[in-house]
Amino acid sequence: MLVSGQADAALVDALEALVDDRLARSASRMVVLGICGAQGSGKSTLADALCRRFSARPAAVPMAVLSLDDLYRTRAERAVLARDVHPLLATRGVPGTHDIGLGLDLLDALDRGEAVRLPRFDKGRDDRTPEAQWPLAGPGVRLLIVEGWCVGATAQQPAELIEPVNPLEACEDADRIWRYHVNAALAGDYQRFFARLDALALLAAPSFEVVVRWRDEAERPLRDGGSPEAMDEPMIRRFVQHYERLTRHILREMPARADLVAWLDDRRRPVRLDR
Repeated sequence: MLVSGQADAALVDALEALVDDRLARSASRMVVLGICGAQGSGKSTLADALCRRFSARPAAVPMAVLSLDDLYRTRAERAVLARDVHPLLATRGVPGTHDIGLGLDLLDALDRGEAVRLPRFDKGRDDRTPEAQWPLAGPGVRLLIVEGWCVGATAQQPAELIEPVNPLEACEDADRIWRYHVNAALAGDYQRFFARLDALALLAAPSFEVVVRWRDEAERPLRDGGSPEAMDEPMIRRFVQHYERLTRHILREMPARADLVAWLDDRRRPVRLDR
């Protein structure tokens, strides 16, 4: 996916063609493209490359990008979930820790052609930034890119939740309250949100173990710079276990229905594109 910080040209070409098809079919309304991919797979880089493509056209396409990460609930809201439902919900990331109602309101406003402020989440502070600092998406947006690690994901069957997939679930969710809550949230308003996607692209990691390495690579500059927020390897391994169950489910289930699948190698390079 990444070559010297650049998105793969063939993948950008394929997504550009997919979006053009949806724009042609939806001349009177906004098109929403979903990009799903595990942590570190290159979703933001790909979204930026698409923005440059459509902005550079003689007739530029008005567009905006929304990361699912920017819909995370505030630290205070997650503290309430941790107290009232399960302690693991204090950690941002899984379904149930996003404000999907806010996301649906944004989609409605953009569909109406309104200018809206897009939320931003400060991961260093682990909290949402003040609304006054949110960037403004101008009126008449024709293309919205929604990117995130579980964009377009579906819920699992209850029987699939019984056995833990890692030590985090076995030791800290032995009663299954957390994983059932996450699954129920995903089956609810998240599906209303994902139903608004006109097209879905998946950046498919070769394995979950590679995702752990990618996350470590992302943290390395923070560690080298002495950042107090940087995670060491044991912290990273515990953190990514919050995402493991659904990441593995996505890699099994989503390729059969995504509009475009980019199968990545362990260096994030597409080795095959399935349309």
